[in-house]
Amino acid sequence: MALFRIDRRTELTPAEAWHRLTDWERHGEGVPFTRITVRTPPPTGPGTVFVARTGLGRLAFADPMEITRWRPPSEGRPGVCRLEKRGRVITGWAEIEVAASGAGALVVWREELRVRGLPRALDPLTAAAGRLVFGRALTVLLRDRTP
Repeated sequence: MALFRIDRRTELTPAEAWHRLTDWERHGEGVPFTRITVRTPPPTGPGTVFVARTGLGRLAFADPMEITRWRPPSEGRPGVCRLEKRGRVITGWAEIEVAASGAGALVVWREELRVRGLPRALDPLTAAAGRLVFGRALTVLLRDRTP
């Protein structure tokens, strides 16, 4: 499996960073050709299921995920969300951690993924692609939205 990690510092509060990073439908804004559909009713927590559908036409695939750990940030304690990827094409997990850092927050995105059909020898390229794609998603989700 390809393992990668992305760290981002933001001036957002941990609560605001958490809110933006766990607004699942918005993840599609940062990942090209992707649409997110939440399959379970609110509130978000363990057992929440959502699907990222990525691609165009017949070249699209579904990436279903389930939240298995949900602990929003609180005073003195980082927030952690763990997702298990349960698709036919992509498997693995992702963790999003949001901790206070100075006047803002530190976001750590860890992911281990496997693309079925790709040889393990390509794991370094898969990890590099993951850092690129999810790094862009973090940038979009955490950017300043003031006009």
